[in-house]
Amino acid sequence: MDKHIVSVLRNRVGKDERAAKQYDWYTASILALRDKVIDTWFDSTRRTYDTGGKRVYYLSMEFLIGRLLRDALSNMGMTREFEKALAAHGLDLAALEELEPDAALGNGGLGRLAACFMESLATLDIPAYGYGIRYKNGMFRQRIDDGWQVELPETWLAHGNPWEFERVESTYRIGFGGEVVAEGEGVFWHPAEQVEATAIDTPIVGWKGKRVNTLRLWTASPLDPIKLDAFNAGDHFGALAEQVRADSLVRVLYPADSSPAGQELRLRQEYFFTAASIQDIVRRHVQYEGDIRTLPEKAAIQLNDTHPSVAVAELMRLLVDENGLEFNEAWDICRQTVSYTNHTLLPEALESWPLPLFERMLPRHMQIIYAINSRVLREARKAGCDDAQISAISLIDEGGERRVRMANLAFVGSHSVNGVAALHTELMKETVFADLHKLYPTRINNKTNGVTPRRWLQQCNPGLTRVIRDAIGDGFLDDAEKLVDLNAFAEDAQFGERISEVKRANKVALADYIKKTMGVRLDPDALFDVQIKRIHEYKRQLLNLIETVALYDQIRSHPERDWVPRVKIFAGKAAPSYHNAKLVIKLANDIARRVNADPSVGGLLKVVFMPNYNVSLGERIFPAADLSEQISTAGMEASGTGNMKFALNGALTIGTLDGANVEIRDHVGNDNIVIFGLTAEEVAQKRANGYNPREVIECSRELSQALTAISSGVFSPDDPDRYKDLIGGIYDHDWFMCAADFDSYAGAQRSVDAWWEDTSRWRAATIRNIANVGWFSSDRTIAEYAREIWKVL
Repeated sequence: MDKHIVSVLRNRVGKDERAAKQYDWYTASILALRDKVIDTWFDSTRRTYDTGGKRVYYLSMEFLIGRLLRDALSNMGMTREFEKALAAHGLDLAALEELEPDAALGNGGLGRLAACFMESLATLDIPAYGYGIRYKNGMFRQRIDDGWQVELPETWLAHGNPWEFERVESTYRIGFGGEVVAEGEGVFWHPAEQVEATAIDTPIVGWKGKRVNTLRLWTASPLDPIKLDAFNAGDHFGALAEQVRADSLVRVLYPADSSPAGQELRLRQEYFFTAASIQDIVRRHVQYEGDIRTLPEKAAIQLNDTHPSVAVAELMRLLVDENGLEFNEAWDICRQTVSYTNHTLLPEALESWPLPLFERMLPRHMQIIYAINSRVLREARKAGCDDAQISAISLIDEGGERRVRMANLAFVGSHSVNGVAALHTELMKETVFADLHKLYPTRINNKTNGVTPRRWLQQCNPGLTRVIRDAIGDGFLDDAEKLVDLNAFAEDAQFGERISEVKRANKVALADYIKKTMGVRLDPDALFDVQIKRIHEYKRQLLNLIETVALYDQIRSHPERDWVPRVKIFAGKAAPSYHNAKLVIKLANDIARRVNADPSVGGLLKVVFMPNYNVSLGERIFPAADLSEQISTAGMEASGTGNMKFALNGALTIGTLDGANVEIRDHVGNDNIVIFGLTAEEVAQKRANGYNPREVIECSRELSQALTAISSGVFSPDDPDRYKDLIGGIYDHDWFMCAADFDSYAGAQRSVDAWWEDTSRWRAATIRNIANVGWFSSDRTIAEYAREIWKVL
């Protein structure tokens, strides 16, 4: 391998080993590894064609894949080989791995789930393509200035991406606007504007290099990159307008949609990548199979959430307009091929578009959606649905501003609609899809999320992996559910000590990183209490911060008590236009500034907000966490995957009975998790029965004092009214039940203190968490999809 890396360095990077810098060696290492990956990649593709295998096509707006060098080396079994080869030149592989930027292709759990699924598809030897957008600047790079979130562009592609391959032969024209005309016996859409979508492929390596699948991302370019006549006439900016317009499609993930222009760009983005993907799927099938009618036998198209829902209309357009099928036959083929994963119960996240905007941008698709709707509503009427039910089922929301309901389109256009945790799936049936579920009672099913244990245990926590291997052997590396064998060691004092030593080493490493990057000194022997996830009111970082303020007040008021030292760690991004979420980030930093400088609390409490949360930062934090905060308002979190990563790395969960927390509790046992708060049913009852949060606040001294301190400017002396409205929302309506759950949450935190002081009990619970969450492997999840939805296993 040494010779190969040096050869690549000279012939492809263009550097002599004596003149090469670290970045040159990093690039050469990736290219040398890529050469090995390519052989398996080609072999995987040939096997699929030779066997006539069915492919899975996974459409997602996000693929939060993180860094690939360490992942690919580990899965190919070549880590030590590369370490040895690079060491011969005085190089440290771990240092080179740090040079790789995180791919800015996602934001949160949705995108990371897609990345885990892609790795598990390859691991289970299932032929698959992931389809998305090659974002040039991602969502944004988060910087904290004076406690406020500042959004900056991600520049992950500034020096190119050595993992990717451009496929100019896979280029498709994507249209917008224009008109639909009848020509002869057919109907044709003549777009007013077109851009080209070109495929950029990245290999995704499965465990032990068994299979390499393809992540195909689309980049956009105009048909005419420059209008020379306008340029020569002096209109230099106008001459490049088409280039800018195309570039905007792939520039930013989730552009703010608070303006009409932002809404239009979001819709254009979603159609752009979905249309290119569906055209690619249909082209491949026709090229190799000939008969478009056999598409369901050879292709399974999975829509990851509502963003790619327009795939239903686009597939219908291709089947009817381009391939000449009758509408009813095309509809049957579409529904047999497509399936849909729902990730949210929040109505605002179930995308809908103003009908005039949709019809102007995609006139033919609007016609097709009306045609689908007429069939569905006639079916509903025939099934005995009343007017209210038909109104809820309709793909067109006629109330107020007329809108196209994309979630309903995905539902009716799929043969399978799945939730991502048992509770979430049941709530889907009762809430957002209640009437559609009555019409199609067998369509909704559950596929509880999972995470890949390769990245989230083996690679990010090698110390823990070694201790587990020494105890139970290597079987869990191939099958995470074999971690259950660790239960036999839960009460083993010596094994518990080894687990504790690994945890402390991880905490020391994280504390060193925080000291280096933020200047905050942390005690690794304190309890590391962590909440890292997208900032959103339903995820209730605010509840955590209110309890932090209450704890701060209690420590100062009662210094005689034996307080457990705590480090509160927060991280996550707020959407640029989400005012309250950005205020929560500011509040976290204001609290940190006050608490961390207060000598009266000594080392008993520290608060840290770590900027620019991404996969690589998560890989540092998860192994170091003692307590995992999963405190969403019950009934509002679909699943969560951070809860699984924390437990897999030996953190105990404090949480509500929400999302996958319910199933984590079922697997680890009631005695190894801290549950508090209202249930989803109780939350719904409170909202329905006229809940009065002010009465609750007045009855809770700790809560009242904490809210008063925040709202009166104790933590914001430069602007005493900064948090007045944020806290006022809790007094006025408390939609997210922060007041309702506060006393239960504070009591649960004091229970955590008691657990922490009982070292043997804490260690036993830690081991039982690690032992019993192997079921939450994405391998298990993908196997369920493959058997029950895609029919490829």
